[in-house]
Amino acid sequence: MKRFLLIFTIIIAVLAYLSLYFGYCTLFKTNTKEGVGYLYLPDGTTYEQLLDSVKVLNRLLNLNSFERAAKIEKLHANIKPGRYKIEKGMGNREIVRAIKYGRQTPTRITIAGNIRTKERLASLLSKKIASDSAAVINLLNSEDFADSLGFNSQTFLAMFLPNTYEVYWTITPKDLIIKLKKEYDKFWNDERIDKAKAIGLTPVEVITLASIVSEESNIKEEQPTIAGVYMNRLHKRVPLQADPTIKFAFNDPSIKRILYKHLGIKSPYNTYKNLGLPPGPIVIPSLFTIDAVLNYERHNFQYFCAKPSLDGSHNFSETLAEHNRNARAYQKAISRL
Repeated sequence: MKRFLLIFTIIIAVLAYLSLYFGYCTLFKTNTKEGVGYLYLPDGTTYEQLLDSVKVLNRLLNLNSFERAAKIEKLHANIKPGRYKIEKGMGNREIVRAIKYGRQTPTRITIAGNIRTKERLASLLSKKIASDSAAVINLLNSEDFADSLGFNSQTFLAMFLPNTYEVYWTITPKDLIIKLKKEYDKFWNDERIDKAKAIGLTPVEVITLASIVSEESNIKEEQPTIAGVYMNRLHKRVPLQADPTIKFAFNDPSIKRILYKHLGIKSPYNTYKNLGLPPGPIVIPSLFTIDAVLNYERHNFQYFCAKPSLDGSHNFSETLAEHNRNARAYQKAISRL
């Protein structure tokens, strides 16, 4: 009897050990390959679709053990949509519970580059979230939605500041834009609002002028000076005569040189015909350029022209005669090319 009990005890211990080990391998043992992959699960994903996505991702060492873990956790009834990071060192339980409880991996949206249109912005935003660009552009084109945030169809782009933002892949377009509005409000703190008031501009007008300055020069050191030229022209109530606004009016940024034939276009963005600033930004300017306008250089320059060195820098002048000389020197340099 003692021998029987001993053998029985050993068998039970072995079975318990095997059960624990099997459970450990199923739930906790590393089951991922080298590298990193991201599992994207849209809303309404079925269990079968989940398994297909896991197979296609090809980050697991043993798919059968993952399925066992999924059954233990009753994952089939609790699939949360989202973007999930699968990397080396993860066990099945960690992956399954992330999906079960919606523990998404955030994604980053970077607003940067020459964004001149709502369509371009919608395309950029939609690449990082579950919604398509059509859903985003519908909101961007909504007058009511823009109005609810304090903008209109022409000024709405001013709200989107270039930066990197962390969001979840499943965020709705509306919630995303509202989040970006909060970032806009943070940027326009009391100090910046006071500076805008001091120079006689609203935040949207500052961004609109910054959009022109950013298109005139990529040289940061010049931007406060260029902003000063335009501020001088605003104060004197003379047309800005900003060439980038003509390109925007034609919706053709590829235009290399603005000619007299271009200046007659009927558009509120034609700053050769219309006084003051255009009705909205012509591109999303950098944060640096926005601050360059708020801290524009005080001087007496009324004009600027690209240098004949063709290095992207500019000559600045107080009089039209001096400006014309600079313009002729530049045109000669262009002609020599």
